[in-house]
Amino acid sequence: MPELTEPAAAAPPLPRAHLTSKRTVAALTVQARFLAAAREFLTAEGFTELLPPIIGPVTDPGARGAKQVDIDYYGHRYKLMTSGILYKQASLLAFDKIFHVAPNVRLEPLETAVTHRHLAEFHQLDVEIANGSREDAMDVAERLTKYAVEYVLSSAQRELEILDRDLEQLKQVLAAPYDRRRHTTAVTELRDLGHDQHEHTEIDWQGEEIISAAATRPFFITDYPKGSRGFYDSENPDEPGMLRNFDLIFPGGFGEMMSGSERESDYRTLLTRMRETGENPAKYEWYLTLARDGLSPSAGFGLGVERFTRFLGGLAAVWQATAYPKIPGELRP
Repeated sequence: MPELTEPAAAAPPLPRAHLTSKRTVAALTVQARFLAAAREFLTAEGFTELLPPIIGPVTDPGARGAKQVDIDYYGHRYKLMTSGILYKQASLLAFDKIFHVAPNVRLEPLETAVTHRHLAEFHQLDVEIANGSREDAMDVAERLTKYAVEYVLSSAQRELEILDRDLEQLKQVLAAPYDRRRHTTAVTELRDLGHDQHEHTEIDWQGEEIISAAATRPFFITDYPKGSRGFYDSENPDEPGMLRNFDLIFPGGFGEMMSGSERESDYRTLLTRMRETGENPAKYEWYLTLARDGLSPSAGFGLGVERFTRFLGGLAAVWQATAYPKIPGELRP
């Protein structure tokens, strides 16, 4: 089970009690330090921060199990963003390296209310690199998360003490390069641990927690099978049926922190992949028009802001890393 510093509360308290809690203040201060570190790191690396859209005619179709939210946009059906992946690719027409701190809304399945890792409203730190490879994205991801951990250790000591954070687990993040293992290896490990993980799908929520709890340091899972992710993840030309993508798993039961990949940018391939995944290309007209006229090959990732804050603070549940938590199925302000 997760190596957490406190038992998970059954549900968030009412807003006044939550916002005046010393633990909430400490957790949100840690989050602010982490975001300051991320902006400092990425800006020094030549990235430009853009303000992301929060509505559009389409959104990321790859959010597993989650429903999208429709809105009436002047008589047209638009979506709230579940992820800004398509807009990240488009933004590379203006800049070679970009990042967002992006709000996302996903109506997660009710069963995720008990995972302590899912929110219906959350934020992602989204990064995209023109002409970048998966390895480029993983390198930035590792150095970014290490930079943030080091920054928090040095600038939020009082807050970490209030949260009773195990500092040794944070220091382990800095101790060595992150391990890497293929999806097939992760599936085998989970089966050896007694979890019946399907070999052709993403690692499921319980599997992520199990494999995370068994780890002592962060690690990447790479090479998910084709069909397990969205149409925008690029297929490996040297290994048909495998995608050039990754997840970053943190230890102690905290689970997945980010997902990323090399992106598919070829117009005809995108059309084929959309149809293979059951998507209607007509819905993506604006995006496909850009692809037909030329999109940059790229790679990138999305890091869950609240999830990473949860790890940094050693929090029992992800709702403790947001001021106004929205747990799947619960009515909240």
